[in-house]
Amino acid sequence: MTKKLWRQEILAQLKAHDPLAKRKADQWLLEQFIALKDYKEAKTIATYLSFEFEYDTSLIIHQAHQDGKRILVPKVMSKGEMIFVPYDENDLSLSSFGLKEPNSNQAILKTDIDLIHVPGLIFNSKGYRIGYGGGFYDRYLKDYEGLTLATIYQQQLKEFDPETHDIAVRKVLIDETNA
Repeated sequence: MTKKLWRQEILAQLKAHDPLAKRKADQWLLEQFIALKDYKEAKTIATYLSFEFEYDTSLIIHQAHQDGKRILVPKVMSKGEMIFVPYDENDLSLSSFGLKEPNSNQAILKTDIDLIHVPGLIFNSKGYRIGYGGGFYDRYLKDYEGLTLATIYQQQLKEFDPETHDIAVRKVLIDETNA
């Protein structure tokens, strides 16, 4: 199956996810995430602003704020470049991707980010991912040395062979609520 067809299949499954089961799975994944030693030790965490059908990253953002952590979110720049900037819920605009995105261009150095929570549609057992096709995260992560982590639902786990430019996330938390 091609990446394009897999993306379509997984997107359809995610969009059909029962809302109650999704909330249960999201809460369970949050609990696994914040129980990690890596989360507890991290001072600066980068995450993404999720689509409705993805893992609800507002849970991580809210918890990390409560825990006194600095939160960063991605901003797509020109020429396929992505940066991470401080999260400010009052300074967001709708991007061309249909997601909220920060207005700020205040890039934070990769070396100042302890943990990056990475999005994706499909992951394999080795942490390689198939995203939305822009390649932003693979380019950003190629020289990132901190921890990378993803939170996914069971149906997002599929075996595939990565391409040479793909960068694996170091840890994948998979929902076990059977939602």
